[in-house]
Amino acid sequence: MQSLKQTQAPSFKLRDSTDQWVDLNSFKGKWLVIFFYPKDDTPGCTKEACNFRDNYSLIKSIGANIVGISLDGSSSHQKFSAKHGLPFMLLSDPNGNVTKAYGALFQFFCIRLAKRHSFIVDPSGLIRKEYRSVNPATHSDQIIKDLKLLQA
Repeated sequence: MQSLKQTQAPSFKLRDSTDQWVDLNSFKGKWLVIFFYPKDDTPGCTKEACNFRDNYSLIKSIGANIVGISLDGSSSHQKFSAKHGLPFMLLSDPNGNVTKAYGALFQFFCIRLAKRHSFIVDPSGLIRKEYRSVNPATHSDQIIKDLKLLQA
């Protein structure tokens, strides 16, 4: 996969867990962390989402928003978010088009999942950092370090 670093983040318009439309432009002027994950309420994805939840206040305090994206539907996201008290948006990409645009789509015959990839997008919409291999238990800690470096 070709690096997306220093390119404009692919635009998106996806539904959140309340079935409302959210697009990339709504984050213009703010730092944004986008994390793609395979499946709601599975062990690794729960660990990663809860790690972001636990660091949410710190990430917000340094001026960044967080969104998680998977191929799961809005109702699945709503249950996952409620069960684990996730304070950030989970967006549904059921066709995988946005996930594919970010190079995060895994497809093997009829199996389609989002790979565990993440991106830091700056206030102008430029991808400043990409992560193609992450540790779900510590990933948000690395995001915080990198956000601080990028903002310095």
